[in-house]
Amino acid sequence: MDRMTLDQKLGQMIMAERASTTPDNVREFGFGAVLSGGGSAPGANLPADWVAMNDAYWMASVDDRDGRLPIPLLYAIDAIHGNANVLGATVFPHNIGLGATHDPDLIERLARMCAREVLATGLDWTFAPTLAVVGNVHWGRTYESFSSDPRLVASYADRYVRGMQGDLGRDSVIACAKHWVGDGGTTNGEDQGNTVLPESELDRVHITPYFPALEAGVLTVMASFNSWNAEKCHGHYHLLTEVLKQRMGFDGIIVSDWDGIDQLSDDYNEALRLSVNAGIDMIMVSVDWKRCLDGLRQLVDDGLVSMERIDDAVRRVLSVKARYGLFERVRPSERPWANHDSFGSAAHRALAREAVRKSLVLLKHDGSVLPVSKAARVLVAGKNADNRGHQCGGFTVAWQGVSGAEQIVGGTSIWEGIRAIAPNAVLSLDGSDANAAQHDVAIVVIGETPYAEGMGDIRRGGRVASGSGFGGPTSQLTPYGKTIELAELHPEDVAIIEAIGAKGIPVVTVMLSGRPLVVNREMEASCAFVAAWLPGSEGQGVADVLFGDYDFHGTLSFAWPKQARMSPKAAGMLFPRGFGMRMA
Repeated sequence: MDRMTLDQKLGQMIMAERASTTPDNVREFGFGAVLSGGGSAPGANLPADWVAMNDAYWMASVDDRDGRLPIPLLYAIDAIHGNANVLGATVFPHNIGLGATHDPDLIERLARMCAREVLATGLDWTFAPTLAVVGNVHWGRTYESFSSDPRLVASYADRYVRGMQGDLGRDSVIACAKHWVGDGGTTNGEDQGNTVLPESELDRVHITPYFPALEAGVLTVMASFNSWNAEKCHGHYHLLTEVLKQRMGFDGIIVSDWDGIDQLSDDYNEALRLSVNAGIDMIMVSVDWKRCLDGLRQLVDDGLVSMERIDDAVRRVLSVKARYGLFERVRPSERPWANHDSFGSAAHRALAREAVRKSLVLLKHDGSVLPVSKAARVLVAGKNADNRGHQCGGFTVAWQGVSGAEQIVGGTSIWEGIRAIAPNAVLSLDGSDANAAQHDVAIVVIGETPYAEGMGDIRRGGRVASGSGFGGPTSQLTPYGKTIELAELHPEDVAIIEAIGAKGIPVVTVMLSGRPLVVNREMEASCAFVAAWLPGSEGQGVADVLFGDYDFHGTLSFAWPKQARMSPKAAGMLFPRGFGMRMA
């Protein structure tokens, strides 16, 4: 640090998005990090493209010509359920499904697998794990949470970090605990909304999971878009500095979320002042990183941000890089895991398939329809039966996820998994081929379609709200709907179940969703009902259980609502947290 100019120090505080940043920019301004926002990918979006891209950035950062001080940069990505941004990745279930497994050992193994697939693309840092404790399933990010129980989330936190970071050697990836703090507690589950709680309750519910993550040595924490008692977390000195850094002893990097500081003030320099003085160490900037650099310089020149605060932030950035061994690492293309053939491998997919099996929750089973005989004449129907994109949900290839199979390279849809083990199964997506004389049982796969962040919110009246998005800090985000009642969100689902059932065919319903939904009508019309969450790329795991190779294992990590009400307490419970049936 003694050798660094002020401009070099300020550069280390910038995390710029790849689409607005060239290697020449990195060379000139010395950025501390670069990231890819959702769907922002190089070339053909294959591992080799990512390795080559990061290689160019890294070489620019360590260029020491003309007296430059070489400081290698970090490259970060949202690999929150596998390195799912990249084509051909192994995509494991979103966190809500993993919460239903109640298996911390599995969590560590999955995190280790994810780290390998991040390393295969030449990258260093993933914005995971999410440690949100969700109080209202109307929130569009509910599926990013393991549970509404802070104790369960806490039991996963250290194992996830240990799986990612390991011993910080060549097999490791930097983890990031997020979002600090209270993101899952907003009023009516509104994304980026206001969490209204006394500090004792914030501690008990929302801060609890961070202690084991910090004890496991997590190197970075991301600030949250939400407010706590009407004060934005990105500018909250008490939460960022007094609680996280001082009281809890966190000595790593606090990174802002996507243009998160912009929401603090209409005056950008004032927003910078508030956030940096509150404790933000690295600023994530989507486009205008030059404005950020110039603003930081002006604030220091004017004495509005002290050199002591700048030095503290830079020391944290450099210390994380040193602890990660970045200064000793070779260029990304020469690292042992770069372009490794374990990316999307059979071994990785087998682990993800295990996670799918363990995440399934059986909510209803009348009679002996399960397990389905592999010799049975099975009709497979429903819009989600043969759609790998819908299985994976948001944050897969694109920010809002994708539909269809073309962009989910590898893996199996639920139909493909059934077809592989049940030779007499046939596919009729709309169910029109249903015939009791020809079909012994129907498996109907229904539920939500992909979404992410505020676009997944359920909002009263379906009103549009502002949010971060990946289009800028004031993007207008259209919510997913205005009710958590599936029959209103997707009336086609209950229609197909009832139509098949009316023909005298017993129906096994499998629902894909990022949250519990009110499904009273759908459940009533089904002989068996399975919550499969968002299982990822390995739909074969669903077939494994339905056809009896494994029994159901999962139990609810969220209570299941009985009625569609904004308040969880008013909605009442159909099933309590911990509920889950077995076939045997």
